[in-house]
Amino acid sequence: MSIDPIERWSLAISAGAVVTSFALVSPGFAIGVAVGAALESVNFRGLLRSTRLLFQGMLPSQRAWTAGFALRFGLLAFGICAALYLGANAAGLLVGLSLVIPAVIIEALRSRPEISENLPAPDPDDPSWDRWNAWLAREKVENDELEGDDW
Repeated sequence: MSIDPIERWSLAISAGAVVTSFALVSPGFAIGVAVGAALESVNFRGLLRSTRLLFQGMLPSQRAWTAGFALRFGLLAFGICAALYLGANAAGLLVGLSLVIPAVIIEALRSRPEISENLPAPDPDDPSWDRWNAWLAREKVENDELEGDDW
């Protein structure tokens, strides 16, 4: 079984958060963080696997992916409700569920392409910069120019 780099970062951040919250806040909060981190870890692993299958064309249809997403989301909601019913700290649970976000950001920054100074680019005074819509990441079309800066 291989672990994706995002999952490794998530596990490391989650472990650090559980230890830190145990030392600084309370054992109940730390248990909530651990339960939330476990739920988000299982959910993220399922999301990652199903998305890879979808993009590789190994699922029979998009409906199968949507059904899997709905099932996974339902199980996540059940897990959250069960944890809250059993007395998990709600704030700790929320923190634990959110720990995948920093892991995704860190891995996205680590795996971005290298910036090269030798790539061709227009001069800063080149009029082609005025034809580019930075908000839409494409060249402006007539409708963009008519609307101006307002959307």
